[in-house]
Amino acid sequence: MAEIKKIRIGDMLLSANAITDAQLQEALKEQKSTGQRLGRILTDLGFVDEDKMLNLLSHQLSIPFVDLSHFNFNTDLVRLLPETMARRFRAIVLENRGSDFLVGLVDPMDIFAVDELSRALKNNVQQAVVRESELLKALDVIYRRTEEIANFAEELEEELGEAAEVFDLNQLSTDGEDAPVVKLLLSIFEDAVQISASDIHIEPDEHELRIRNRVDGVLYEQVMKETRVAAALVLRLKLLSGLNISEKRLPQDGRFNIKVKKRNIDVRLSTMPLQYGEGVVMRLLDQSNNLTNLNNVGMPQGILEHFRRLIHYPHGLILVTGPTGSGKTTTLYGALQELNIPGRKIITAEDPVEYRMPRINQVQIKSNIGLTFSKILRVALRQDPDVLLIGEIRDGETAEIALRASMTGHLVLSTLHTNDAVSSAARLIDMGAEGYLVAVSLRAIVAQRLIRKICNYCIENYTPSGVELDWLLGRSKLDNSGEVNFKHGKGCSRCNQTGYQGRIGVFELLEINGEMAGAIRDSDIQRLTHIANNQPGFKRLHDSAMDYAIQGLTTLAEVSRVAGQLEDEGPAAPTDETVEEDTLFELSLSKTQATNIELPQ
Repeated sequence: MAEIKKIRIGDMLLSANAITDAQLQEALKEQKSTGQRLGRILTDLGFVDEDKMLNLLSHQLSIPFVDLSHFNFNTDLVRLLPETMARRFRAIVLENRGSDFLVGLVDPMDIFAVDELSRALKNNVQQAVVRESELLKALDVIYRRTEEIANFAEELEEELGEAAEVFDLNQLSTDGEDAPVVKLLLSIFEDAVQISASDIHIEPDEHELRIRNRVDGVLYEQVMKETRVAAALVLRLKLLSGLNISEKRLPQDGRFNIKVKKRNIDVRLSTMPLQYGEGVVMRLLDQSNNLTNLNNVGMPQGILEHFRRLIHYPHGLILVTGPTGSGKTTTLYGALQELNIPGRKIITAEDPVEYRMPRINQVQIKSNIGLTFSKILRVALRQDPDVLLIGEIRDGETAEIALRASMTGHLVLSTLHTNDAVSSAARLIDMGAEGYLVAVSLRAIVAQRLIRKICNYCIENYTPSGVELDWLLGRSKLDNSGEVNFKHGKGCSRCNQTGYQGRIGVFELLEINGEMAGAIRDSDIQRLTHIANNQPGFKRLHDSAMDYAIQGLTTLAEVSRVAGQLEDEGPAAPTDETVEEDTLFELSLSKTQATNIELPQ
């Protein structure tokens, strides 16, 4: 273990003229009342830059300063230190040097921590200084709770005994925090929140139970042999959601709130009877985070300026389209946040209400009692609204009410599950809406998708193959793709070996002008498509995705996925000359994606 010099961080910063004596005294006073580390207080108060402080500390103690943002962790090595100890001492194992371990510490001068770490690792410890924020992010990613979940599942299986589905209902409904079913559920939720999962799937099979988390649109699963715990989990979740626990033949929907890692999570739950029990899908909505405003939705500046202008019109219908999970709700809530002022009455009809918003009159659809979109809209129009938000236009009746409301001085925002902007107008007509009504009312359509971003920690240059270059030249407006430096992620511990981390929106905005309105009035979708594609500044979804690939934000595989989604539903089919190469390219990309998303067990 390296000998640590006796040095006080306050004196070190004073001698380096990094802070003043008055600032130090103020920080010391704050430390007495809060008990926080002095270095943390100084940076939080803005008295010293964190990097400057850590570099000074590194120089004074003659230890390295390690930037964890681009450090490729060895997961097995990090896990040599128990998670509780790593979080307690703000420490992470970086290297095994044979005779000792290099350990990153937020406070390398904590002699007690270094001694405890040496005992736990059964070897000498060499200190390195690291940023606290980066260390905590790394711990969240690496210390997954898969083993803990498996252990709790085994414990619950033993508690259930030999009977497969015989439970003490009173016990399950009053179990304390130490009950195995409670500990198992809490671990499942903590693991999901830790990896920023949007959904949790609990799926019983004949010989195993699958728990799958959706992260950045992709499902990752953990398989357990304790199949009998599934019924206990579902029963507990039904109790939390206030559902009918005796009904196992029909699907049910509910919701409940849970606090996980100091974050308030609103859980939307859906059950469905499967062959080997009830399956459960839970959507996790973090109520601790503020709703995204339009500036943070991810729209390119040009589209954002147009969209912002459109939502401030006093009337008209604006549609946001795309498949489930494409970010439509985020965009609409961003628009509502901007429109939400004291002088404007806003009513929403949603199924379900995802986020509660002050001042906005939000109504939950309840089809089982006849409270449908169309019924709410009829009543809402008598409530003197300025803005109406319809969660989704699902039928002709709702479409007609929405269109007529937009003609009578109301701004109407809604969604459609359509492929792109142009096909949305055709969808309204297919629902039975008159062409003239759509032409007069429809003001603009935003189509969007979410694509995965390349992981910043393992990004590297990528050279497309000849087939890929041919595909690029044939399906995008890119003329010199050979000169573009494409990127991809090789996979690392930060992104769970996927090569991706986070997602970004891809958008196309079609503003309806007079010529397009004429084509809609005549129900001439082919002419509408031709006019739209030749509009100055109009950019298709896959062209917008390609822009991100050129900028190094996403991969060609993600661009291909967006283009493939569009073509699967579009009328165009590949020609005989291109089908073979296209198929080869799709196969090569799908293999790359399959390799990228495979998680180590």
